[in-house]
Amino acid sequence: MSSFPPCPLLKSVCIMLKQLTIGSLVLAHNVVLAPLAGITNLPFRLLCRREGASMAFTEMVSVNGLVRDGARTLALLKSCPEDRPLAIQLFGDSPADLAEAARMVEEQGELLDINMGCPVRKVVSTGAGSALLQEPLRIAAIVRAVRAATSLPLTIKIRSGWQSGNDVFLEVARIAEAEGCDAVTLHPRSRSQMFSGQADWSQIKAIKEALAIPVLGSGDLFTGYDCLRMLRETGCDGIMIARGALGNPWIFRQVAELAGTGCLAPVTLAERADTIIRHLSLFIEESGEPIAVRELKKHIGWYARGFAGASEIRRAANAARTKADIVALTERIRTVSEVDSHAAN
Repeated sequence: MSSFPPCPLLKSVCIMLKQLTIGSLVLAHNVVLAPLAGITNLPFRLLCRREGASMAFTEMVSVNGLVRDGARTLALLKSCPEDRPLAIQLFGDSPADLAEAARMVEEQGELLDINMGCPVRKVVSTGAGSALLQEPLRIAAIVRAVRAATSLPLTIKIRSGWQSGNDVFLEVARIAEAEGCDAVTLHPRSRSQMFSGQADWSQIKAIKEALAIPVLGSGDLFTGYDCLRMLRETGCDGIMIARGALGNPWIFRQVAELAGTGCLAPVTLAERADTIIRHLSLFIEESGEPIAVRELKKHIGWYARGFAGASEIRRAANAARTKADIVALTERIRTVSEVDSHAAN
């Protein structure tokens, strides 16, 4: 275990991880896994939970898909007892459809979230995601309709605004609170920024100071230090880890380690290889070998970073066709010298 000298960040950090209450839901602590399209399926959620995430979100679920083709879309909500509490994220632009979708999935999870921050063209072109930030009155109607449709804890996830300099996050957050939302998550970038530049954490602090309901922060959380720094600098009630969990599910464990002890156990290459095998096994159990292998190849692109020979592993992953191919790649990872790995960093 590696330890670090005392620094302002680590003073009193042991009080930073605490229970998080959202409506009627009480989480063991305040570090959760964000919804990620194409990523936060059941296998990945289970992996992150085993590393310490207190709650995990489904992928974005289309209300149009639920209302018009319920069976296929409901498959995105497949869960199991270990995968609880489960947060379900819905996206759409119709108050009536979102309310109907909320009623349809109410028995499938413990919390409902409405996506009002996704910046990708396919989503915003339908009027959903961050496109809603251009229509505060529609946001009010959506939250009002969904609040009336379900008794589950209800949250929204937003960005700063549609364009840089045209920030509406405070207005939208106040509307959501007034209409019955139980918490708000802010990723402090505009839609126009996509994922470029730096997230403006001061906006999370501002929204926390403006609301009485819990505020979660997201954006640029790639290490345990980032997570504790956001909690300390913004005063937010919890954090939602998104891209920082890609190829790095142990980030949840590391946040807890740092908060509790100020020390961090480094992730060994053997552990990295073991995690890939666990991920693969969970995926095979859920979807079968062909789909699991195909999906794991993109994850290996994230797992294989920061050590000698990582680029070769990533290239080899593209040719993987079977479970044996993936296992062979993990054996190659195990043979890399830890000394060489640190030098590569």
